[in-house]
Amino acid sequence: MEEIKATPRTNATDHLANERTYLAWIRTSIGVMGLGFVVVKFSLFTREISAALDVKMNANATGYSHTIGTFLVALGALIIIFAFFRYMETKKQLDSGVYFHSTVLIKIATLLIFLISILLLVYLAQTGV
Repeated sequence: MEEIKATPRTNATDHLANERTYLAWIRTSIGVMGLGFVVVKFSLFTREISAALDVKMNANATGYSHTIGTFLVALGALIIIFAFFRYMETKKQLDSGVYFHSTVLIKIATLLIFLISILLLVYLAQTGV
């Protein structure tokens, strides 16, 4: 009699859920980069308006927004990279029939976005906007 070996089978819904999660991280990173772009452009807009109205601005009035906006764009790019590696790791785990849940990306992204929001709040409080 022929012996049949059980092979680990992956469920298509697991792979589709992994893909949906990856795409959600992509949307999140695009949103973070978009926010960074808006923050940088807001500082340029503020400078242009003040120049057009011939209003004397404080030298540091928009200095932080460019830095914070650039950091947000870089954070969005990092989220894309980390999300891709997490997607590939989860795919490999699903293919092998073993899955280990990880919240590292969630914790890092949450912490960095929270810190940037605090910086933006401090910046807004200082500039009186």
